[in-house]
Amino acid sequence: MSRKDFLKIGASAVASVIAGDGMAAFGSGDEARPDAAGAALPVPGGEEFAGMAGAYAALVTPYKADGSVNEEMIERIVEFGLANGLRGFYLTGSTGEGFLLSNEERIRVYKRAVAAARGRAKLIAHVGCLATDDAVALARAAADAGVDWVSSVAPVYFGQSFDAAYAHYKAISSATDLPFMIYSVGAQVVPERDVRFFELPNVKGMKYTGYAYWTVKELRRRLPHPAIFFAGADEQELCAFAYGDTFSGCIGTTDNMIPAHHAKICSLAAQGRFAEAAPLMDEVVRFVSLVVAAPNASYWKSAMRYIGLDSGPARSPAGQVLTEDEYQAYAAKIDALGFIERKDRNA
Repeated sequence: MSRKDFLKIGASAVASVIAGDGMAAFGSGDEARPDAAGAALPVPGGEEFAGMAGAYAALVTPYKADGSVNEEMIERIVEFGLANGLRGFYLTGSTGEGFLLSNEERIRVYKRAVAAARGRAKLIAHVGCLATDDAVALARAAADAGVDWVSSVAPVYFGQSFDAAYAHYKAISSATDLPFMIYSVGAQVVPERDVRFFELPNVKGMKYTGYAYWTVKELRRRLPHPAIFFAGADEQELCAFAYGDTFSGCIGTTDNMIPAHHAKICSLAAQGRFAEAAPLMDEVVRFVSLVVAAPNASYWKSAMRYIGLDSGPARSPAGQVLTEDEYQAYAAKIDALGFIERKDRNA
């Protein structure tokens, strides 16, 4: 059985395994090994955490040729992710170019994702804005749209202090009754300091895009109540899962393009089958290395075109439109990886 077939068969069973829903088989013949009953990534007790464990795509925001949000493509991306084992989607975050969208566009993304998911996925709406009041308004709009969680980065540009971040998070997390997820990206987690964030209303989790996993484990130990944590560095997620009781899943960019890889890694990690997950992690690292090598975000976003889900270029200043020759040269590099199915010729 090929690696591609193994991933395809595994995707249909991943969701039940990472959630601890019992037995599931991943193939036939030598590969047909039932997963351990109850094997699961760690999930805290509580209704807000039910069904949260697993792989999430930090949803790309697709655009039409005229630069407007392509709502129909949102539905196709969601369907593709769910068919390949994703648990949910993180909306209008860094990958989704949230800060380059108007608030009205972000609300349209929330609503369309909710309509596309139809209750089959967990949806986390990133509402981070320069102005706290704008983030509060987006949080309320996201709740009205029907998402499951609200999330935000710390203050951007202005308010670069703990006290400012505390006030920022307090206003946003208090704006709705939904659970709130801190988005820690490129910032050091200081457990004895950051535990105070979890005293705020509705703060129940963190997306951690960094590599110092021990600080997250220590933060979790100090918490006054249960909370859920997700690893945000695609190329390091298996390392995060090795901590056992700390991370419940991953949220990343390449989950859009190779969702079955990430879903399968989550499933295998849930069962302690790290040696089997390692070759998949190696492929993820090879793809991430290609993605991050391009300074123009339109390169990695064009990987969506490669898999048949053309999402347009990234908005300026994050990205600039590629020429067809530039795209084809990049596609040839993805071809050379040898494990991603190319569908741009039939899109």
